[in-house]
Amino acid sequence: MIAMTLHQLADVVGGTVHGDPATHVTGGAYVDTRSPEPHGLFVAVVGEHVDGHDYAAGAHAVLGSRPTGSPTVVVDDPVTALGRLARHVVDTVDPLVVAITGSQGKTGTKDYLAHVLSGAGPTVATRGNHNNEIGVPLTALATTTDTRYLVVEMGARGVGHVDYLCTLAPPRVAGVLNVGTAHLSEFGSRERIALAKGEIVATLPADGTAVLNADDELVAAMAERTAARVLTFGRQGAVRWDDVRLDDLGRPSFVLDHDGERHRLTLTQSGAHQVANAAAAAALALAAGLDLGTVAERLATARPASRWRMELQERADGLVVVNDAYNANPASMAAAIETLAGIAGRRPGRCIAVLGEMLELGPESAQAHREIGRLAAGAGIDVVVTVGAQAALIAQGASDVAGWRGRTVVAAGRDAALTWVRDNVAAEDVVLVKASRGAALEHVADGLLSEGEASR
Repeated sequence: MIAMTLHQLADVVGGTVHGDPATHVTGGAYVDTRSPEPHGLFVAVVGEHVDGHDYAAGAHAVLGSRPTGSPTVVVDDPVTALGRLARHVVDTVDPLVVAITGSQGKTGTKDYLAHVLSGAGPTVATRGNHNNEIGVPLTALATTTDTRYLVVEMGARGVGHVDYLCTLAPPRVAGVLNVGTAHLSEFGSRERIALAKGEIVATLPADGTAVLNADDELVAAMAERTAARVLTFGRQGAVRWDDVRLDDLGRPSFVLDHDGERHRLTLTQSGAHQVANAAAAAALALAAGLDLGTVAERLATARPASRWRMELQERADGLVVVNDAYNANPASMAAAIETLAGIAGRRPGRCIAVLGEMLELGPESAQAHREIGRLAAGAGIDVVVTVGAQAALIAQGASDVAGWRGRTVVAAGRDAALTWVRDNVAAEDVVLVKASRGAALEHVADGLLSEGEASR
């Protein structure tokens, strides 16, 4: 964060200083005192269950709605004030803001893009799930005077949400990856999701660039909602790929193509779906001014920057664990199962899918879970272990597939699932662990790997 005194900060957000107004804030902003920023700004948010003010003791400086024992800028609404502060810092630093939204693939694409751009200049990118009205400002406030690129992942919980986020960090390049069924329970329809996601390109200036998925008709139609230049990606896009090949661990190599220029590259992460994420990142990087050769070279050296996303590890005895437990929706579940089957097909052992619930799918949830089970059986998964009541429908769907020779194990919770898998896997097997964030199935992957030293 750029250095500011509390007096200056209060002027920006319209607050009142309680304590020493000359206190300098030079570190970043944060909302969790378990991960403080040295000389940073603690934002005391009053939540449904926790009041941040109760944890402000010892903070270097605080932004809150009432005085604390630390120097504090008091405002009516700390979250609103945090947004104002973020906009001030973005305007002062003036980085090239690249914003990304979509129903799936945001984090993978963001990580690829951040790695590519960091080779061209100092880059700040969203960490973890900081993609909402608190997370976007926290990301923006991590910029400093030398920051050249600011990569911001933006999520949406309703119409108008992305539009607001764009006022905090106005993008000059913005990409929409896809419109899926994640959060369908909140929006009601894919068309409503598209309305919300499309706000990211509607805010672009005329000299900006909208990066759109040509293979998704709801995304492609967003070209009509922007005055900016449009650059497409996808099998039908201006930035496209072909000749995809997978190695023994499911890592794809492919040819990246734009305007007749072609480069073959190999990604370090597993899954054919990584190709689309990399192509989206390539299109965004081209829109930011990089050349295709540089982009391809940087993509080939990108390693996972975010935990629990197709995180492939091998136990000392040879067991392969694919930890994709960060989140799940029907499309990402299908991609992970396809990757699991591909890796297992090149090994002598079995493929075991430990699958938890997909949340926020609305009235389509039961059908979606059954369909994942049918897909798993069709892919030849040997064992489907489900965790949680709704996920049991996955097992039901797999069992309904005629001729499937696999088996299902229905576990009430992750401890039971871990116990079964731990007692039944062999060194030659491959295990996928995947569910929505609320299931916290990374504990199953960690439990399996803890039995022996794991290697990447």
